[in-house]
Amino acid sequence: MNPIVLFDGVCNFCDASVQFIIKNDPKGKFRFAPLQSDIGQKLLKQYHFSSHVDSIVLIEEDKTYCKSDAALRICRHLKGLWKLTYILIIIPAPARNFVYDVLARNRYKWFGKKDSCVLPSSDVRRRFLS
Repeated sequence: MNPIVLFDGVCNFCDASVQFIIKNDPKGKFRFAPLQSDIGQKLLKQYHFSSHVDSIVLIEEDKTYCKSDAALRICRHLKGLWKLTYILIIIPAPARNFVYDVLARNRYKWFGKKDSCVLPSSDVRRRFLS
């Protein structure tokens, strides 16, 4: 099973992050679904998350990760020097998640919000779950 990234589909920063992952994942390993989508909600329920989760969620090898754990685990699969960011996993999760939470709380204010999830271009649409 390919890893699945659940993300906030109306957040401009989250959308840019997904585009970044796609660009740096040339093998097309990751699959994506907005948290707000039916499949996103189904996966949250299946993996015992609240339907109101407000974080990136990574489902990898039937395990789930969120917040900075998810972000770092995603980075370790990307091309280039991004793999090296995984070393930050040695920082205790509460410290990493403090920084993550500051960004998450301010993401709409700093980066904006869409009215709805944007459809991906046809060349990457196959990587999105529906």
